[in-house]
Amino acid sequence: MKRRSIPPRADWEATVSSQGLTYHHVGDRPYWNETGFYEFTAREIDNLEQATNELHEMCLAAVQRVIDENLFARLRISELAATLVRKTWEAEPPAIYGRFDLAYDGTQIKLLEYNADTPTALVEAAVIQWYWMKDNFPHGDQFNSIHERLIAKWQELRQYCGSPLFFAGVDDAAHEDLMTLTYLADTAQQAGHTVTLLDMGDIGYDHDSYRFVAPSRDPIKSIFKLYPWEWMLAEEFGPYLNETSVATDWIEPAWKMVLSNKGILPILWELYPNHPYLLPAYFEDEQPSTLVEYCRKPIFGREGKNVSLRRQSGTIANEGPYGAQGFIRQAIAPIPEFDRNFPVLGSWVIDGESAGVGIRESEIPISDNLSCFVPHMF
Repeated sequence: MKRRSIPPRADWEATVSSQGLTYHHVGDRPYWNETGFYEFTAREIDNLEQATNELHEMCLAAVQRVIDENLFARLRISELAATLVRKTWEAEPPAIYGRFDLAYDGTQIKLLEYNADTPTALVEAAVIQWYWMKDNFPHGDQFNSIHERLIAKWQELRQYCGSPLFFAGVDDAAHEDLMTLTYLADTAQQAGHTVTLLDMGDIGYDHDSYRFVAPSRDPIKSIFKLYPWEWMLAEEFGPYLNETSVATDWIEPAWKMVLSNKGILPILWELYPNHPYLLPAYFEDEQPSTLVEYCRKPIFGREGKNVSLRRQSGTIANEGPYGAQGFIRQAIAPIPEFDRNFPVLGSWVIDGESAGVGIRESEIPISDNLSCFVPHMF
């Protein structure tokens, strides 16, 4: 694994915009950064693929343990939410994608967390870096079958999902969210679905039929939502989610909220102690941690907010609105530094299988919404 410098394409902004990446700057800073790229060996790619598949299986086993041993309170998951988790785990409704965040230095692979409910950075991983590689290294290769696997999964679900297949987010969400939602709707449309985009606020509830409905009053049978489960359950229509669980399939399903919860990290460590892909992790309020230096993460959190790295030499931290439900402590990961850049690998899981990686790098070893996306090849 090496970081290489390369001149950016002269027309890169217009090029990536035409390919769907309209979110290519954060303020005056490039979000898409093609002044560098990461180069891997074929063996390293094989190792990443193997680790991703094994971690996904381990995570499924962790969900089963949470259900079997009723560990929801440890994850600050309410009884209503736990009921939905159990129902969807047994019913096995469609689950499309997820993204592991991994620390990788060319040797060690360590799980940072699993974004299993509402992961973004998808367009750049699936499409934009592929075309970048074709322009710069036409005979190269890339760990990336994300686009093809998404379409294949949507094709498989044509007989299962209702029509239209709804895609919902929020109008005032980050532009990156809208870009991700639009891209996923496009892959479903390419697979033969009729799609309709909605704002989450436009979803209604019909008290006569006990169903969620679109603004047209048509019932919603199948809907992909780029909106966290913990937010949905905390809102006014949250109690209706349980009684409509048969009538409406939400993608991603409710059991994914267990994996997107940072509390799954201590659960995994208990289930697989000293596993080579895991970092020691503990619930902060349950037992004295043996960790002298650690990463402190809110149980519910996003975009690196309220995450802090605590070393004997000092602490660095990101501020934010999260942490009221508690924190976990995780050993500090071996994230390498390349010319003052700290990369985190987003390893994508599509339909339960490893499908490729995207890399975001930061100037500090905490990823946040200012972290740049950098392409890769091998």
